[in-house]
Amino acid sequence: MGNLVLMMIVVILLSTIELGYILVLNIISPPTILLGINELRDVCGFFVLILIGVVLLETIRGYLYEHVVRVEIVLEVALIAVARKVVIIDVKEYSPNTLLAIAAIVVALAGAYYFQKQARNRHESKAVRKEPVEPTI
Repeated sequence: MGNLVLMMIVVILLSTIELGYILVLNIISPPTILLGINELRDVCGFFVLILIGVVLLETIRGYLYEHVVRVEIVLEVALIAVARKVVIIDVKEYSPNTLLAIAAIVVALAGAYYFQKQARNRHESKAVRKEPVEPTI
């Protein structure tokens, strides 16, 4: 499993280098220093993709050391992935129903993240007060 962490670190490092390379190429190509909307969308999408890799690395490390997959982190990865799609999407290419479906996914993931965070906070506050913890579903 340690090899998995090492490979993920290599992927993140190479992706970061590639993002820097793409950014430099976009900046030095005419018009200099200005990025068009398509270039900006691509760079932002690539940046968020690297962020997803970092959060996945955190998930892998948490599993290796604690032997637990934290639901909050999985929901964070899902939210970031959908946010990436929202950032790079060209709304003219999709039907209104598809856009509504993406919005519903964002709302559902945000709601799940919120409720999971609330449940964790309640659990931690009960543990601090040394009260018996009731299982939550």
